[in-house]
Amino acid sequence: MSEVMRLENVWKIYRVGDVETRALKGVSFSVCKGDLTAIMGPSGSGKSTLLNMLGLLDKPTSGRIIIEGRDVTGLSSNEIADIRNRKIGFVFQQFNLINRLTVLENIELPLIPRGIPRNIRVRRVIEALKMAGGDESWLPKKPNQLSGGQQQRVAIARAIVGEPEVILADEPTGNLDRSSARLVMDTFLRLNDAGLTIIIVTHDPEIANCTKKIVVLRDGVIKSIEEPRSEKCILRTT
Repeated sequence: MSEVMRLENVWKIYRVGDVETRALKGVSFSVCKGDLTAIMGPSGSGKSTLLNMLGLLDKPTSGRIIIEGRDVTGLSSNEIADIRNRKIGFVFQQFNLINRLTVLENIELPLIPRGIPRNIRVRRVIEALKMAGGDESWLPKKPNQLSGGQQQRVAIARAIVGEPEVILADEPTGNLDRSSARLVMDTFLRLNDAGLTIIIVTHDPEIANCTKKIVVLRDGVIKSIEEPRSEKCILRTT
């Protein structure tokens, strides 16, 4: 499988006054096309920091970030933002939808900076929402008129509408009941079956056991890369 992104000996050190926190300690990690990977570890282990590095939301203190063979570590903020918009989709625990906008307007947001005409944006929004397991009847509604599980599927539609190379999901089922979590995870499984590369930060072993690979972090270091127990994947709805 072709490599989509890679971290090489990445350190991330936060300093506040005289206090130094080493969130990542020389992490090297590769993401290949078609991966479905879970990142697990206790609170404070560096999971979200690792996801932020992969998503180009933060810069490493040292080390390199390679996207499709290109070292992007030293690029300008505008160049990095352009790569992030075109290559990476994000799904968050809190959904991060804008309640004053309709579902349609939320999903089309990643397409607006690209100058895509409105009629094409609408068509792509509808396609993405259906791929995410949503319904066209949601389009004129505001996010707060939907259930939590429905909002997360809207967030997934927003993440995939720009046809990114990778989806990064940070505790995407953390705010959902079991039924909604099952629907959201089944959406990720179907998208991965269709070829989309997905990385999920989770504390939930049932979610992790539905992936293809589990990366275990502890104290800013990758402690192990494990095979999931596929027989424990109870979340697929079909």
